[in-house]
Amino acid sequence: MMIETKIHEKQSLVRLRASDGFLVSSVLVTQDYKQIEAVLEIPTVVQIHGLLGHFLARGTPRLLPHALLEQGFNSLSINSRLAYAGQITGKGIFDDSINDIDAAVDFLINEGFKNIFILGYSLGASMVVYWASKRNNPLIKGLILEGVHYSTNEAHRMRLQKWSGTPTYEEIYEKAKMILGDDPYNSKNDETFIIYKSRGPTPEPINNDPFTYKTWWFMMGPHADAAKAFKHIEKINIPILFMRGENDYNVQQWEIDELVKLAVTAGNNEIRSIQIPDARHDCMENPEVMLNEVASFINDYS
Repeated sequence: MMIETKIHEKQSLVRLRASDGFLVSSVLVTQDYKQIEAVLEIPTVVQIHGLLGHFLARGTPRLLPHALLEQGFNSLSINSRLAYAGQITGKGIFDDSINDIDAAVDFLINEGFKNIFILGYSLGASMVVYWASKRNNPLIKGLILEGVHYSTNEAHRMRLQKWSGTPTYEEIYEKAKMILGDDPYNSKNDETFIIYKSRGPTPEPINNDPFTYKTWWFMMGPHADAAKAFKHIEKINIPILFMRGENDYNVQQWEIDELVKLAVTAGNNEIRSIQIPDARHDCMENPEVMLNEVASFINDYS
């Protein structure tokens, strides 16, 4: 039996062109309004997905926009160049995701939205940290980081080691150097490959990771500095809410604790760190608690 989902009428598909030409698909969900000026003052959350993108994933990416609507907030959910096929077509260069977030923020500002928060989920949280370390806009009131790694490449390397991934981290790195040469970003050479047992003990498809050598280099390689949150968190001086599921199998609590410590030591006193009970990597597994924390943070800083 088909289950029908009611779609809020104030929902629009928006296509945004990033500064380097990449086309960003996004969904804008707003509160009902009679005058546009009223909705522009309402807090609006830009949502940055994890590896799968908003239109494929369950949990936070798919469910959060309409949950935020019920809390009284607007949202703009974007599918960046890293969504789903990006890492296997060579388009998903982590460093370039900054242009996609720029496009989303610029769109909202140009439309007149004045009260903007940015939420990054999983890999998207690392994108948001990198973006925020490079940008300073007074209309951005705060960041919400859900399941952010201390360093994506180190977490990836440890997973391969834990599950005896094939090829090994070191073997991938050596092959990538050989294929990409001295200038990996501008290299015309690239190949798609699969890492078996990257996320689990058996070579089933769900445990494997496809990449190109170039997307791996800039997301998971030892020189993927843009994807190392610990290198950038201390440059951010706006409020941050860290969220981690109590039973997160992917991100460890020490990673959040260390990022918090770095931010506070650098002088950011507007830091919150919340553990969501009965949730794993996706905090929307406990939506009531997660939404209460998000709403409290937004209301305090909007």
